[in-house]
Amino acid sequence: MNLHITTPFGRRSLTPAQIAAQANAAACPRDATVNKWAVFRHIARAKDWIGVSDRSLSVLNALLSFHPETALMPGEGAGLVVFPSNTQLALRAHGMAEPTLRRHLAALVEAGLVIRRDSPNGKRYARKGQGGVVAQAFGFDLTPIVARAAEFEAQAERIEAERRTLRLAREAVTILRRDAVKLILAGIEAGIDANWAGFRTRYEAILGGLTRAARLLELESIRTALTALVADVSKSLTLRHETQESNGSGDHSKRHNQSSKPEILDSGNGIRGGAEAAVRVPLEADGGTAAAYPLGMVLNACPDIVDYSRGGIRSWRDLSDVADLVRGMMGISPSAWRDAQDVMGPDAASATMAAILQRAEHIKSPGGYLRTLVERKRAGRYSLGPVLLALTRARAAAA
Repeated sequence: MNLHITTPFGRRSLTPAQIAAQANAAACPRDATVNKWAVFRHIARAKDWIGVSDRSLSVLNALLSFHPETALMPGEGAGLVVFPSNTQLALRAHGMAEPTLRRHLAALVEAGLVIRRDSPNGKRYARKGQGGVVAQAFGFDLTPIVARAAEFEAQAERIEAERRTLRLAREAVTILRRDAVKLILAGIEAGIDANWAGFRTRYEAILGGLTRAARLLELESIRTALTALVADVSKSLTLRHETQESNGSGDHSKRHNQSSKPEILDSGNGIRGGAEAAVRVPLEADGGTAAAYPLGMVLNACPDIVDYSRGGIRSWRDLSDVADLVRGMMGISPSAWRDAQDVMGPDAASATMAAILQRAEHIKSPGGYLRTLVERKRAGRYSLGPVLLALTRARAAAA
């Protein structure tokens, strides 16, 4: 390897990263050839690992466009040096301001993607030899891209594999969350004798540390815990079913008075399917909403209400405060809100308000709609559980 380290013009200092880039370029075989746009895609995927921003990549894209060939080959003479002026380079970088352009050029140099080949006066130009062939050029050398092409490709594949694994883990957790919620609700609505309060507590404890930016290890841990929970809930439901079949009691032949269409918030002042299509749940089923339906289940079905809280919703009291705020924003009168709290109970009224907000764009009159739900509750024809289940299904379908 014949290494001759060049230094930058003016006050710019020579850094260890620049020395390493020149060493890589000198070690690159002269006959190495890569497709510049294929390498650029690999660099774009691995930009966080390399340490460059998307704006810096825009400048690199512009620099590559000044090389006339698609294939990059170090060769001899001017090699892979491009020498556009800042004005022309800024135009191809979508009108980037010159101070910003200089900053991103420096970032590309420091990341070891290009090398400065400065002229004696710092200008960028080329000298042509016999036949008009460029014999010497001063500007930015793209040889490090060729030298590190295999490295960039390997990192891009690794990052893509990690993203794929993370995406699959998130999908698995989403499905398990859905299964857990629906199985627990099915057991409660069917009146099966099991420790549903314990299952709900386990569900909330598992998801207590889940964030939007959860990493793979966290997701795998949550996935394992949810898998065990779903298995236990499924076992409780299956045991009850097997017991009914083996007993052959009269209860086995009784019909469950439930419509196939769950109660779901819809446009207008009514509920889709009407009173005769709603799920019949005893009035006292929502008497203690905090005990019957976990707060996490409500927020999972109605996540929009969280956006109106200052520090998040961690208790039913927090939900009640935010529901009162949202009530005013939707134009629901204080008297209608008090009636809902008196008839439904504070917790169920707050959860109902969250459900109305979740479907606000489909409801013409939120105030009138809330009063309709209050009257249905008085008549024993409204229950919160089917509403949460329907909203959870709608969100899962949309996802």
